[in-house]
Amino acid sequence: MKQANGNAAAKGLQDDRVLPATRWVAALIVAPLLVAFLLLYLWPDNTAQLFAWTIKPRMTPLLMGAGYLGGAYFFVRVVGARRWHHVAAGYLPVTTFATFEAVATLLHWDRFNHSHPAFYAWVGLYATTPFIVLVVWLRNRRTDPGTPDPGDVSLPGLARWVMGAVAAVVLATGVLLFVLPNLMISQWPWLLTPLTAHVVGGWFALPGVAWIVIARDPRWGAARIALQSQALSLVLILLGAVRARADFDPVKWTTWAFVAGLGLMLILLMAVYAVQEVRRYLAR
Repeated sequence: MKQANGNAAAKGLQDDRVLPATRWVAALIVAPLLVAFLLLYLWPDNTAQLFAWTIKPRMTPLLMGAGYLGGAYFFVRVVGARRWHHVAAGYLPVTTFATFEAVATLLHWDRFNHSHPAFYAWVGLYATTPFIVLVVWLRNRRTDPGTPDPGDVSLPGLARWVMGAVAAVVLATGVLLFVLPNLMISQWPWLLTPLTAHVVGGWFALPGVAWIVIARDPRWGAARIALQSQALSLVLILLGAVRARADFDPVKWTTWAFVAGLGLMLILLMAVYAVQEVRRYLAR
């Protein structure tokens, strides 16, 4: 009888629920991400007046703003998620990204506008987010039974391997931007400083880790929301590249590698998403 009660308790724990604290944290994160998107993506040339530090040229704030809107979309979906495994894939990537930004802030403390309200918002966000998001993931992951939704489909092995390979390249780019900023600055498609190299490195590490996490879980339901968030960011980054085309050096091979690489990532993502959604519909 005691063993039966223990098994029932274990099953009750792994009910795939989203904990209330997870929803509350997600709701609190959405607002600053939306504000950051508006400031950086709509007014990329006014960071000296509007943001925590002056960012030039405009392609860097456009990339950052695109990422923030993708993040806001993800956390909005967390607030309304029915099952934990639908959103779990986003937490380790966000933790990795926030850690990059926190370390970049400490390394380049003197580059920030310490008198601007946005500086305090930036520091408050990245002093807490790496720890809070990780704790939320550690607490809520215990509710995941590891089983798919009824009628769900699996990601094919080939798709997972391809996504993992792409993720490795993207993550390596982010790590190199952080560890060897001077080398990457000399080759980067647009002008970077040591601070923006470190910050942009975080924005590459995020999708790199995200695609690795997705590739490790065969459940399509575990990938959908994270990929939607990634698609939104990629579209906005590519649109930003059009807006900031004067910032790119057409002589550098990395300019064409950047545009083509993001374009291919978006095409791969959309192809996988479309095929999986058709398979899911037919499986009903």
